[in-house]
Amino acid sequence: MHDRNDPAALHALAALRAAHKRYGARPALCGVDLALAPGQLHALLGPNGAGKTTAIGLLLGLLRPDGGRAELFGADPQQLAPRRRIGVMLQTGALSETLRVGELLRQTAGYYPRPLALAETARMAGIADLLARPYGKLSGGQQRRVQFALAICGRPELLFLDEPTVGLDIEARQALWATIRALVAEGCGVLLTTHYLEEAEALADRVTVLAQGRVLAAGTVAEIRARTQRTRIRCRSALAPEVLRDWDGVLDAAFEDGLLSLGVREPEPVLRRLLAADATLSALEVRRAGLAEAFTELTREAA
Repeated sequence: MHDRNDPAALHALAALRAAHKRYGARPALCGVDLALAPGQLHALLGPNGAGKTTAIGLLLGLLRPDGGRAELFGADPQQLAPRRRIGVMLQTGALSETLRVGELLRQTAGYYPRPLALAETARMAGIADLLARPYGKLSGGQQRRVQFALAICGRPELLFLDEPTVGLDIEARQALWATIRALVAEGCGVLLTTHYLEEAEALADRVTVLAQGRVLAAGTVAEIRARTQRTRIRCRSALAPEVLRDWDGVLDAAFEDGLLSLGVREPEPVLRRLLAADATLSALEVRRAGLAEAFTELTREAA
């Protein structure tokens, strides 16, 4: 059943409708519903083997569902017309290492009816200084930026981004985020898969969490975060995490970046005990669980 609160379910650029897929005896997707709307970034999250790659393969027409349907602009994803309205950046893709970046962009843009100008694509992807260089001579991070440029050069209405910022430094990642936000603001729909949950939290309008081929949760980032009641306490303290793990109300404890980090259900009793146990405690921070904590809890319960 589709979520009535999800506008993508009614006006989908692409959708899976009760999609099933098996590889031999192993189920990869079990009745998955997924809908992608214009002007919306939808993050598809899940542990390795959850079915994310299979879901993308069905939407792109690279795979056929064993049951249910896959739609791309209301049509069969294997038809040429709808595929010319999308851009794709996958984790793996064979590109000629001898061609220069500008040549790759011109070649790819030629497949689309109204592509962006080469200079505009290069500006948006931050690769203007790479156009004359052979693709094979670029670093891994530079190659990822070129792959992003190839995905957006056709002026797509729907963009598939599979782990787009792997290998990028912080500055390049932030620049890519800014371009993705601009595309969404112009009405482009985006399906994002990422293992960087802070990336999904920063960018996504909607989130679907998969595990073992099934949808565990779907909704806005706030709705997914609300699935866990965990609160995160961080502070500078001499108390040992292994001692704190035995305290009532403490779910986890560890040192992270030099600070003590505690996951708790009810913060007030733990806070009082912390302050009583360590008079030198400082840099105290208390916040509700983020998407990462909710994701961990959801997938742990599924496992």
